[in-house]
Formats: sequence, C-alpha cells, structure tokens
Amino acid sequence: MADPLSPFRSSLLPVGVRELAPHANPVTAILMGRGGSLRLHLHGARVEGDMLLIRPGVVHGVVLPTRGADIIYLNGLDFPSDAPLAEALEGKLAQLAGGALEGGRDAVDELRACLAASASATLPSVADVVRAIYDDPMRRMPQGELALRLGLERTKALRCFKAVTGQGFREFKLWSAVQYAAAQMKEGALVRTAAMDAGFADTAHLSRVFRRVFGLTPSAAIAGLSVN
Repeated sequence: MADPLSPFRSSLLPVGVRELAPHANPVTAILMGRGGSLRLHLHGARVEGDMLLIRPGVVHGVVLPTRGADIIYLNGLDFPSDAPLAEALEGKLAQLAGGALEGGRDAVDELRACLAASASATLPSVADVVRAIYDDPMRRMPQGELALRLGLERTKALRCFKAVTGQGFREFKLWSAVQYAAAQMKEGALVRTAAMDAGFADTAHLSRVFRRVFGLTPSAAIAGLSVN
C-alpha cells in the first residue's frame, strides 16, 4: 500500500482539446484518451495507446481523440520505466489508473504503490515543507525558511529537497501554484481570480506557466471542460 504519511498530492486535469502544444510534464503523469487512442510525438518518434505513462521533463506534443483526454499528475513519484518518452499501460496498472482518473482515492494510493520504485519514506522535515507549500499556494516560501525548517545550510537544503521530491525548490513551488490555479478554474473561478489566489503576478504570468507545463492556455482549458 502507499505510504499514508506521504505529503504528495495527485492532481487531475480534464482536457477537451484535440492537441497539446509541445510541453514538458514537471512530474510523472498518466494520460487517458476519451473514446480513442493518444499519440505522443517528439522529433519524429511517437508513442501511441489508449492510456500512456509519460516521462517528466521531456518536451513532447500530444494528439488527442475528438473528445479529449484526462490526465493525472503523480507528484513526488519517480518515473518507473526506462522508456525515453512514454509507455502504454495495460492490465492491472491500466485498471488502477482508470480508477484513479475517476477520482478514486484508494485507486490512486494503490496505483502509486504499484508504480513506486521503492518504499522509502519521505523525510519528515521535507514532508512538512511540502505540506506547508500546498496549504498556502499564494505564498512563495523563501530558501532561508527551507534551510531553517530542514536544519541545513541553504545549498544543502535545496539539494535535499530536490533529492526527496524530484523537483527543484522553485520548480516545486511554481508547479504547486499552477495546479492550484487549475483546480480553481475547474471549480468555476475566473482566470484572473485563480492567478491571484495562486500567487501569480497577473494572468499573463499564469498563462505562460500554464502553457509551458500543460501544453494549452487557461482559456482553452476552461473551454475544454464542457467537452464530454
């Protein structure tokens, strides 16, 4: 089973467009097409399937079926494969991923446990920092506070944080904020309101980050929510 004390949250994003612009997922993600297969492409290489496990940090484009797709972002989870871009999921993993994409908490926990490369626990001090960042998305915790919370010199604290979370400190804070903004928009918030509540300077700042990590603009994401 997944570690019940893990601080990492998984986030869901419904996508109603036919194509995602080149972007790099900040974390391991699973993409499931709605009623059709997906195609990821990168410099002539491609991976196709109804449900794809996507490597983080690799810029790629996506062609989706007519009704779009659903994505789950598995924060804090190392990519469990040697595939250079993505691999199709089948069998038990596909069943668990389907349940997770439907919002099943138990399915998410079991999916993460099955995909986890190891069962090592997150350091309590880093876990507390992760929770603090999640709990206050508008605030950008300074590096000095991170060092103080971890009881380490600043550079060592930054290295420790990245080793545990898989993301740099600044990257993690920005990714957490944009996920929060996306969740607010799913609940009906205006883009400018979501940007402000997540601590972005303005809607243009949110839009730039949104497109870089999701491959579409906030307005396109909102329009896609009505696609069934």
